[in-house]
Amino acid sequence: MSLFTHVFACLFGIGSWVAINGMWVELPLIVPSIPEGWYLPSYLTIIIQMANIGPLFITLMHRFRPGVLDERPVIYTIITVGVVATFLLAFLWNRTLTFGGGEHSAALLSLSFLLSVVDCTSSVTFLPFMMRLQPRYLTTYFIGEGLSGLIPALVALIQGVGVVHCKNATVNANFSMGNSSLGFEGELQAHYQPANFSAQGFFLFLSAMMMVCLGAFLLLNFHPAVAREHKSKGYVDNSQRVEKIDMSQAPNNENPEQTPMLDFPEGTVIKQHSSFGKGTYSTVELVFIFVVLAWVNALTNAVLPSVQAYSCLPYGNQAYHLAATLSSVANPVACFIAMFVPIRSLVLMGFLTVTGTGFGAYIMAMAALSPCPLLINHDLGAALIVLTWVIFVLTLSYVKVIIGVILRDEGHSALVWCGAVVQLGSMLGALSMFPLVSVYRLFQSGDACNTKCPK
Repeated sequence: MSLFTHVFACLFGIGSWVAINGMWVELPLIVPSIPEGWYLPSYLTIIIQMANIGPLFITLMHRFRPGVLDERPVIYTIITVGVVATFLLAFLWNRTLTFGGGEHSAALLSLSFLLSVVDCTSSVTFLPFMMRLQPRYLTTYFIGEGLSGLIPALVALIQGVGVVHCKNATVNANFSMGNSSLGFEGELQAHYQPANFSAQGFFLFLSAMMMVCLGAFLLLNFHPAVAREHKSKGYVDNSQRVEKIDMSQAPNNENPEQTPMLDFPEGTVIKQHSSFGKGTYSTVELVFIFVVLAWVNALTNAVLPSVQAYSCLPYGNQAYHLAATLSSVANPVACFIAMFVPIRSLVLMGFLTVTGTGFGAYIMAMAALSPCPLLINHDLGAALIVLTWVIFVLTLSYVKVIIGVILRDEGHSALVWCGAVVQLGSMLGALSMFPLVSVYRLFQSGDACNTKCPK
């Protein structure tokens, strides 16, 4: 029966970020058809940060009215909004309105905001909900969260999004744009391969994925097989403080926050190192954990993804797609490894964070050197950038899962703060990179077919 619960937990996790991840991978197909053009990624970055109003509200409720807010109605609401928004997006994404002196994709931007609220709020509701299940299912949830990036990427690959072919073209010197660099016979031009199916079909697929998430959540709450997998009475809360929780709201009236009972001699007092959670970690250790959590999410969710194209495209379109796809695979693989090797050492966490940051520094350096990074004329350069992306995502994804497991043991409120810090780190990373990429344009992309670099 636990296999069913693992499957439902995984499908539930997939719904956490599948909508926004799907939006990003579909950009090459929808950008040519909207008035915003390639300014759309910049707009999306700001929209996603504005959507953090959802997590902020949930976090403040848990902070100032502990035990009042039940995650389940909130989860039902945001998943339903996700289903409806992605369905409407399939039919309205290319509709425009004229206001403010020009045409704008009002439906696309408005629905993107709703989807951003859904996905951002999932960080502070889905994780605390997983407290209602036994600890081993949290790692399965993280696997699903990793698949929320991989599945849309694979579907986009099948769709043929962003595949470029370089073809010879004969153009005249007096080309209408007046750019003499385009006026030479035999020049290569980039031609994007037509998609195998439309953006409408892709957004309907995203809506179906959100419906699957809603179905999985219903089964996690009501399926008899899952009910038997809820925490047994052998799990008790051994913390020294009791949170204000409405016990009647827990599924099957089981305790929503419990940890395995440990056999201590009678009269033994467990020393608390801090007032946070169960007091397992000191204040310094908690600061370290949350700083690492914010840093890792800033790098993996905002800083490095914003320069992925600059770091990979100079090595060719194939290298770019391999790096994007294999790094998406690395995320659930790291979660799968953490399921069997859940090492909670803070020293190992720090080592892996430094290692992953080092690989991230190499990626950032190659992006800064674009369009002529190191080893651009060698296959070794392409292989190295792909491998670097895979190791970067693998190490830091493992760190994120281990921190989630650690904070899960500290209780319900710890997982709420975990989700809040994830969003905070992602927001700071995005706001740091936005002016560098979109305003000051410190990164330069090369022409996929005509960039020439010295050997």
